[in-house]
Amino acid sequence: MSRPSKDNSPSMTNTILESIADGVFTVDRSFRITSFNRAAEKITGVARTEALGRFCWEVFRASICEADCALKKTIETGRPLVNRAVYIVNSAGKRVSISISTGVWKDEKNRVIGGVETFRDLSLVEELRKELRSMYTFQDIISKNHRMQEIFKILPDIAQSESTVLIEGPTGSGKELLARAIHNLSPRRDGPFVAVNCAALPDTLLESELFGYEAGAFTDAKKSKPGRFARAREGTLLLDEIGDVSPALQVKLLRVLQEKEYEPLGATRPVKADVRVLAATNQNLAELVEKGLFRRDLYYRINVVTLRLPPLAERREDIPLLVESFIDRFNVLKGKDIAGISEDALAILMRYDFPGNVRELENIIEHAFILAKGGLIEPAHLPGYLQNATAAPVLSGALTLAEIEARAIVEALARNNYRRLAAARELGIDKTTLWRKMKRYGIKIPAQS
Repeated sequence: MSRPSKDNSPSMTNTILESIADGVFTVDRSFRITSFNRAAEKITGVARTEALGRFCWEVFRASICEADCALKKTIETGRPLVNRAVYIVNSAGKRVSISISTGVWKDEKNRVIGGVETFRDLSLVEELRKELRSMYTFQDIISKNHRMQEIFKILPDIAQSESTVLIEGPTGSGKELLARAIHNLSPRRDGPFVAVNCAALPDTLLESELFGYEAGAFTDAKKSKPGRFARAREGTLLLDEIGDVSPALQVKLLRVLQEKEYEPLGATRPVKADVRVLAATNQNLAELVEKGLFRRDLYYRINVVTLRLPPLAERREDIPLLVESFIDRFNVLKGKDIAGISEDALAILMRYDFPGNVRELENIIEHAFILAKGGLIEPAHLPGYLQNATAAPVLSGALTLAEIEARAIVEALARNNYRRLAAARELGIDKTTLWRKMKRYGIKIPAQS
């Protein structure tokens, strides 16, 4: 950017800069502020008279000032930066999200004499984004997927009953999170929520862990120990991975569910089980029943209500929401200031199948937090196996968010036999919104033969 010419006087330039909503400031080669428009005053809360002559980092205290200054890189390389999301700390000490663009400042002889930066206040965008995310948040579960939304609708009614609930879904899909939501919405919410992973313990230990034992029940039992059923009294007990319980222990679980009582090891009388039982599994229990690996009577006892969680690969529309949520949480936990994720990095995640489901996505974002210093999560911050699996497509032109959205619409239409209303419900959008997006992307319904 050059200084104003005679036809474009400084007064005209100042008038233009004062009239726009974006903040604009310039610095010299020492990074001292040489101009500061009215919008910059409003966004930062710093008066122009106070800003002029000071180092830019003293005024902005931005997330990238210390180690990754965008304006410094632009002045050194001559390459502008466009719409990078960062945050600054205003005069009141409040963190403000902004989008910045930078360029070099040149004189009439084309010599670099400093830099110019424009920035846009994203506070309203952030508020709208959080409001939108809250629309798709139920308890601590985030999803706009139509199958998940159907679960959200019926969950309060399920929670109010005392019936046993079977939660099915692949590992890492959020079964325990759903169980906690049921507990938190239930009349037992003030009682404890206790979970036990039935696959993590051998049969003998699992029995004592569930039912407890009396002193002297076995050699090392010096004193009595309450089991998970006792600890969950007046609350909720989640039997996670119940499909891995042995047939012998299945008989004892069946008795607890039928008689509402159990016997700790070494006890001479039964104990009442004042607890609501939820069960979860990553297996198909109906198939295990047919194979004789799971008791049919126990299956029908726990299968009063069944909730099936889809894998993350079948709810890809949730990936951006989940990424955003994990970034917010890890910023707090790890004391960092990651502004978001780049389109290239998000495109990689949108193409990945996530065999580990939501838990794997969370681990991926945590890995990125270790490598990212600030600004956006980039492809280089993702685990190596993701970069290797998608390196060729990324280098040859990664999918844009628009391309990802168009593909999701085409696939949803195909799955629903090109019924627009059904596809819109699956995508979690209004039918008219779907029609507009189809028109924008040139998506047509194939002629019916």
